Amino acid sequence: MRDDVQKRLGQWGEALAAHYLYQNGYTVLLHHFAVRGGELDLLAERGETLAVVEVKLRTGDWYPGADAVTAHKRQCIRRAMDAYLMTHPSAMQRYIRFDVCQITAPEGVHTLRPEILYYENAFY
Repeated sequence: MRDDVQKRLGQWGEALAAHYLYQNGYTVLLHHFAVRGGELDLLAERGETLAVVEVKLRTGDWYPGADAVTAHKRQCIRRAMDAYLMTHPSAMQRYIRFDVCQITAPEGVHTLRPEILYYENAFY
């Protein structure tokens, strides 16, 4: 049961992040691209930039979501992006940026106005 709640919360957070990106002129190319050893939450484009977006949703303010993108997590994201580039080689001609979308939603999916902080070039 707990896993279902977490999964629903994660999907809701990714949908919020995708909407935020859309409102800021991005086109979301994919949601949740997973390979062995890594995954991408969102991949979006705006102009010649591909933004690899890691979504971090928190229901409390005790541990900022952006801080949860550890060195290990960054490595897993890079691994997934490498796999994506192997199947989409034309993407290598574009500027690729790694971003973090931090969402704070104290009431979970029932939060009326979740706070969204977006960090461009959050890591390399």
